[in-house]
Amino acid sequence: MTTFSARSTREHFEHAVLVADSDDALDRLLVPVLRHHIRSGEPALLVVSRRTERIVRDRLGSAAGKLGWGDPSAFYQRLGFVYEGFRRHLEQEHAQGRSVHVIAEPDFTADLDLPVDRATAYLAYEAICNDVCAGFGCPVTCIWDSRHHSAEVIECVRSVHAHELTAEGRQRNSTFVRAQEHLEFQTHATMPPAPRRFDIEITLYATAELGPSRAAVRAWAGCHGFSVTAAFQVTTAVNEVLTNGLEHGRPPVRLRAWRHGTTLAVQVDDHGGRRIPPDAGYRPPRLDGAGIGLWMTRQLADVVLTRTTGDVTTVRLYFPHAVTHRGLDGG
Repeated sequence: MTTFSARSTREHFEHAVLVADSDDALDRLLVPVLRHHIRSGEPALLVVSRRTERIVRDRLGSAAGKLGWGDPSAFYQRLGFVYEGFRRHLEQEHAQGRSVHVIAEPDFTADLDLPVDRATAYLAYEAICNDVCAGFGCPVTCIWDSRHHSAEVIECVRSVHAHELTAEGRQRNSTFVRAQEHLEFQTHATMPPAPRRFDIEITLYATAELGPSRAAVRAWAGCHGFSVTAAFQVTTAVNEVLTNGLEHGRPPVRLRAWRHGTTLAVQVDDHGGRRIPPDAGYRPPRLDGAGIGLWMTRQLADVVLTRTTGDVTTVRLYFPHAVTHRGLDGG
C-alpha cells in the first residue's frame, strides 16, 4: 500500500507521478491510495478528467463522496494559470494549518492549432513546483496518460517528479532532475521558426512609443475574434515584454505578430544580449514588485518561450483562442 505523509517538508516534497497506460492502471494504482485516504480520514482533493472520476466513483461507490472533488475547468486554463491556481490552493491550505493530498490530471486533450507542444511547455511548471510548493506540506500526485503523449514526453514527465506510483508502491525516479536544471535545459529547446510575413511589425526605441504598439496589438486581436477582455490581456502581456526589452535590454526592440490558425503569436526581440534567467516568471513576484513583468506574462499567455542568441534576446508568446477565452466572457 502506498501512503503519503502529511508532513512533507522543503527537503522532502512528495511530488509523484502516476503514468497510466490503461483504465485498469488507474484502478490498480490510484484507487488503493484513495481507499487509504477514506479509511484514515486524511483529506484528498482530486482535480481529474471525467473519465478518471468515473473510474474512481465506479470502484468506490458512495465512499467516493468522502473525497474532495475540484472542478477541472476552474484550474485547467492557460498553463501559467493552471500552475498558479494549484500553488495558491496549496498555500491557502498551509495557511489554515491543513495538509491535503492533491491529485491532479493536467488536461491537454483540446484540439488546438499550436506549433508547440503544450504538455512539454507545462513541464516547466511541474519542475518549479518542486521548489515553490515544497514548503506547503501537501503531497501532490500528477496523473499523466501515456496513451495521449509520446514516449519522449513521458520520459520528461518522470524527470520532473521525484517519485512514481507503481505496482510495487512509490518508487524514486532515477532520472529526476532539479527545477533549475530542467528550466536551463528548456531555454535551449528549439523555437519554431517565425513566418516570413507578419500581421504587425513595429520597431521601438523608447517607452514613449509603447502606446501605439498597444493600440495596434489590441485592434489586431479583436480583428481575429478575441473578445474585449481577451484582447486586453493579450495587449497587457505583450506590453510587459516590450517594456522589459526597452528597460533591461537595448533598443531597437522589434515587435512581430502573426496568426497560426486560431492562435495568435507574438515575438519580441531586443538587442541587449542580456540573458533571461531560466526561472524568470515562474516564481511569484516579490512584495516590492520585482519580477512581476514576466510572471504576469506567463499568467496571460498560454505558452511563453525565451531564447538569447548572441546579442539578441527573444520572447515568443502564444495565445490559442479557445484557451485564452476559458473563464472569460462566458467562455
